[in-house]
Amino acid sequence: MFNEYIQVPVIATVVGGQTGRLDDYKGGVESIIRLVPSIPESALEGIDEFSHLEVIWHFSLGSDSDIEFEPRSPRGNPDWPATGGLVHRNHRRPARIGTSYPRLLRVEGRDLHVTDLDADDGTPVIDLAPVFREMLPRGPVHQPEWPTDMLQNYWKDAGERP
Repeated sequence: MFNEYIQVPVIATVVGGQTGRLDDYKGGVESIIRLVPSIPESALEGIDEFSHLEVIWHFSLGSDSDIEFEPRSPRGNPDWPATGGLVHRNHRRPARIGTSYPRLLRVEGRDLHVTDLDADDGTPVIDLAPVFREMLPRGPVHQPEWPTDMLQNYWKDAGERP
């Protein structure tokens, strides 16, 4: 399907936390981002001074056969407009890469304890960095109404899941 690829290392793995590829109620779940042994603990020096991380991870539970470019309604809901595959933020993207901004709770050796990471247990982490306010989007962020409607329960506490 594609004629060019790159290789990226797995620098960590998600331990615990989310399971089951659920769409909503992902708030308040704690997990660990565990560095691979080849990365020294010293690579995390100073990270505990930051409140949040930017985590780039791979939708490893998806498959290349799930990739979808053609317009479709998010979550199969006909009330939301059909949008192209690159407008969705799920495992059907071509590189199956996700980005999350969990809150850093503490660091213990090679383990970054976080909350509100929406990657499932066992997920490979490709990269992570502290969140710098100065690197967040500049100016007002705008979007259509359907993502707000669709994600109204996304970060609700997992303990409230029906």
